[in-house]
Amino acid sequence: MKNNYRRSYAYALSFALFLTYNSPTFSQNLSLKTISGTITDADGPLSGVNVLVKNTARGSISDLEGRYSVKASANDTLVFTYVGYKLREVAVGNNSILNVIMEVDAQTLDAVVINAGYYKVSEKEKTGSISRITQEDIAGQIVQNPIAALQGRISGLQVVQNSGSAGSGFKVQLRGKNSLTAGNQPLYIIDGIPFSADGMGTPNVSGTILPGADYSPFSFLSPSDIESIEVLKDADATAIYGSRGANGVILITTKRKQTGTTKYSVTAKSSLGQIAKKQELLNTEQYLQMREQAFSNDGYTEYPPFAYDINGTWDQNRYTDWQEELLGGTAYLREYQASVAGGSKSTSFFLSGGYHNQTTVFPTDDRYQRANGLAKLSHSSPNDGFKVTLSTAYAHENNQLPSSDLSYQALILPPNAPQLYNEDGTLNWEDGTFNNPLASLQGDLQSKRNSLLVNAAMEIKLVNNLTLRTTMGYQDTKLSEYRTSPHTIYPPQYGFDSSFSGIYTNDGTRSSWIVEPQLNYNYTYGNHKLDVLLGYTAQQETSRIFSQYAEGFATNSQIMNLAAANYIKVMNDAESVYTYQAIFGRLNYTYNNRYILNLTGRRDGSSRFGPNNRFANFGAVGAAWLFSEEAGVKNALPFLSYGKLRGSYGSTGNDQIGDYRYYNSYGSTGIPYNGTIGLYPTALYNPNFGWEENRKAELALELGVFENRVTANINYYRNRSSNQLVEIPLPGTTGFAGILGNLDALVENRGWEFELNTLNLNSANWKWNTSFNFTLPKNELLKFPNLASSTYANSYVIGQPITIVRVLHFTGVDPETGIYTFEDYNGDGQISAPEDRKAIIDTAPEWYGGLSNTLSYGNLELDIFFQFSKQMAQNINRWGTTPGAMVNQPVGVLDAWTAPGDQTDTQGYTTGASYERIVAAYNLGQSDAAFSDATYLRFKNISLAYNIPNFLHSASNAKIFLQGQNLYTLTEYKGQDPEQTLGFIPALRWLGAGVTVTF
Repeated sequence: MKNNYRRSYAYALSFALFLTYNSPTFSQNLSLKTISGTITDADGPLSGVNVLVKNTARGSISDLEGRYSVKASANDTLVFTYVGYKLREVAVGNNSILNVIMEVDAQTLDAVVINAGYYKVSEKEKTGSISRITQEDIAGQIVQNPIAALQGRISGLQVVQNSGSAGSGFKVQLRGKNSLTAGNQPLYIIDGIPFSADGMGTPNVSGTILPGADYSPFSFLSPSDIESIEVLKDADATAIYGSRGANGVILITTKRKQTGTTKYSVTAKSSLGQIAKKQELLNTEQYLQMREQAFSNDGYTEYPPFAYDINGTWDQNRYTDWQEELLGGTAYLREYQASVAGGSKSTSFFLSGGYHNQTTVFPTDDRYQRANGLAKLSHSSPNDGFKVTLSTAYAHENNQLPSSDLSYQALILPPNAPQLYNEDGTLNWEDGTFNNPLASLQGDLQSKRNSLLVNAAMEIKLVNNLTLRTTMGYQDTKLSEYRTSPHTIYPPQYGFDSSFSGIYTNDGTRSSWIVEPQLNYNYTYGNHKLDVLLGYTAQQETSRIFSQYAEGFATNSQIMNLAAANYIKVMNDAESVYTYQAIFGRLNYTYNNRYILNLTGRRDGSSRFGPNNRFANFGAVGAAWLFSEEAGVKNALPFLSYGKLRGSYGSTGNDQIGDYRYYNSYGSTGIPYNGTIGLYPTALYNPNFGWEENRKAELALELGVFENRVTANINYYRNRSSNQLVEIPLPGTTGFAGILGNLDALVENRGWEFELNTLNLNSANWKWNTSFNFTLPKNELLKFPNLASSTYANSYVIGQPITIVRVLHFTGVDPETGIYTFEDYNGDGQISAPEDRKAIIDTAPEWYGGLSNTLSYGNLELDIFFQFSKQMAQNINRWGTTPGAMVNQPVGVLDAWTAPGDQTDTQGYTTGASYERIVAAYNLGQSDAAFSDATYLRFKNISLAYNIPNFLHSASNAKIFLQGQNLYTLTEYKGQDPEQTLGFIPALRWLGAGVTVTF
């Protein structure tokens, strides 16, 4: 959207330049030739662009179709300038035709148009809290999933990758955790269509390799197809989404149509991935020293037959770095993407297709493959009275993963454990003394997913300033996955055959449709501007899950044929339908381009609530004052180019509680009685079951100085979530532990967000930008009636965050006995749970953010990004490993207690014969000693790119780039990664290179 007043100014200035530069004084050079071409931006031809021959007075301007013509020599350079766009310089050379694409200058705030969902607004005029990243931010990263591109780049947004395995999901929270038990995921919108964040995986199949069996559904989108991602935070920005906006909204916009000359683009890139860090574990000599002392402490005079590691059964001179053996492989990533875009002013199109292939660091040939496509078509009538846009995105994913994650095995295998393979290439079981970690890989795990997203938008101009727009969308996702467990995963000494082989299968489908007609009215009179939006939403989503387990086959070759199994059990067979409808509206009023009022409202109805509370109202008010437009401010602060004070207050809701939760419900006993499988009640009917409500307040200051070379945003927010959806306890005589209902508990999230952008250098050759974001959050449980007598008494504390963990308090090692000790809170002389779990650990970060620097010189561009966070996380003690046991351990275990009087934090060794020491080691994993400082500064991303203009001909360009991801993490944390503490492989370190050619 181009600003009329700026364009008028540009026309006047350009016309004056045109008359001057084309005077006879400058037209007599016989070595000049005519250079012509077309100037476009992302929306099509760009008129009024100034074209100047550098260091001369010759120039021209582009016409309504973006065409220009100017006299220049082969040694000249053309300079293209337009208000709100970046300056472009192009060498003439031997070319006579030069087509140029202009890019919006992010430093010009009113030229940056932000997607706010149902409407668009400029950065300068927005009243809500909206942050965004663009294709430029995404393109420099090695990411398979667009959600990964958000990590560290948006204030208030936490994005943590669950695992380094391909296809893994993400934990995403915006401005903290609002709900005690309901969902805390943001609402995701892709090209105007709501998109579910549920991957439909099941723990029985993919839970062994992906935490929570969470396949990210967003991996079907190629990051190369993303135009921008906007994050809506406060009530003003999210209330128009009503119940769906309680935890914020993330808008993903795919690349748009393009008008003008048809453009082709091809990208090819390849990357190598490895684990970024190993833990420092015992070598063979240190390990055997620990084991010898453990047997001595337990009173053994000779080693028992089962102590294979030390009794001579295993080679005591052997050493294997199991982290290198099991996790030290190199993952390969190859990606190819091609697109074509073009069309006329009335009809335009965009087509793209891509292929992604990624292997793993585990010792397997498994890989993730994705083929994806995106198609967009737009048409408008000559007078723009009718417009239609069609968009289709489709992807097929084939994810072959190892049947289990070997990360934990890599940490605990004794360093002198036997080799993995026999000389003939078969798995080595060392005569039944060794559980080969590769045995689990004998099974197969595969998932296939087909994702389709279709949307259409039609717009009709009814009368002047009144437009009817209707958007329609359809989503369909099908997941099919299985995991086999052949009998070969067991040692051959067990004598198992294929009758012990089994398979888990899971098939999930999700389809949804949505229709949203909208009326939009715009009115301008003098200094008054009014924008009114009214709309209606109807949505339905149907989900189906069918999971089975089969066991007992004649041969393993029949394991995929469930009909050949001796035993089949249906693990889950469920179908649910979610319906939703709403009416919504927005009124935006602007006076004198400096006073802005924004009112939004929505009335929602959801099938997830009881009939007495099915509908609810949500709304918000937002206001902004552009004080930099005041004459007094301009005179007093001439260096202030932009200043805005804005605030908002409103309410949103939350219905992320699953379907049919308010009904009487029943489950299958799985046990036949008189030939019939019985049922048992699982939940009680609650007709009053209703919405959680989140009231949001925000106050913000936005500043720009020195012609916006330095811009800053300072936000203070406070969100209070009430009417919490929790399990309310019931007397045992009812036969139920509780009933799901609404409780008057109150959770508050408050905090500060800071964003700073600076243009440090901006010359003809050099340019240097810096972007910084910082978030200081605070979560607190303000109220919880009768908490002490509820089932949540051992989980929450009033006045503390709801992200806390209640644990034992570690008090050190008793110097006389050499055993871990803990605080006995109730004074009964023994350590027990939950009575003594009173110590509090908060797992939410204290602060977090990111720092980006982009430096360019000529055609060379360097981008460096750092991510940081101050937090606590579980450490290696969480496993409750007994010092001296037959597992490898961190080198810190060498500082163990050996004699009375020793002062240390590691108890004395035991092989397992000391019951007290085993219990103490277990308790250590349930104590605050299992948590430690996990603050980190991560060298998250680097990208070095070189642009080659006129690569094949005057209208083509090439970009060669080198990239790195997760390069180095500076931290005191002792584990592999401060963000991945669940025993799964963390995000990998990637190095890659590629090339993009456009023509």
